[in-house]
Amino acid sequence: MKILILFAHPAFHKSRVNKVLVDGLSDHKGVTFHDLYDHYPEFDIDVEHEQELLSQHDCIIFHYPLFWYSTPAIIKEWQDLVLEHGWAYGSNGNALKGKLFFCAITTGGPELAYKVGSFNNHTLNQTAALCQMIPLPPFVVHGTHAIENDGILDYKNDYYKILQEIIDEKIDKEKASKLKYLNDYLMKEKV
Repeated sequence: MKILILFAHPAFHKSRVNKVLVDGLSDHKGVTFHDLYDHYPEFDIDVEHEQELLSQHDCIIFHYPLFWYSTPAIIKEWQDLVLEHGWAYGSNGNALKGKLFFCAITTGGPELAYKVGSFNNHTLNQTAALCQMIPLPPFVVHGTHAIENDGILDYKNDYYKILQEIIDEKIDKEKASKLKYLNDYLMKEKV
């Protein structure tokens, strides 16, 4: 399987955790790393190019830091423009049907900060459902303000293992879909 990572970090130069997580992704066989802010600093999104990229991949990942319980602005703009009626959804819109989808998210706060109201990225998973994609739970790194360097590397290794499972078509989608976080997919294998 081929993976497209749509990365969006509006202040990447200040990032500590995401710099480590994405370092080397563009060299990973089977992964296309696409930095939306780098490609579209003025938000002038090339819809045709983006739809072509989507068509060439089997798994779509939105990778971003959580800001105010939401995605960075460019992801919303990207969705509004790229996921067109008749292409991504609607009676004739099946270009994304059957593709895997999940989010890789970093949060400044600890996991406890996101317990009330249940953080499951419902809006984005609902988008995936509308586009007939197969939504998986998010891969989440909580507490980025306090995490130690070894912890960041552990998350990076887990992220890469999950990507490889997808590329090799070894991921159990049914098992993964029942988890709160995709991070737990590897934990269950270790038991």
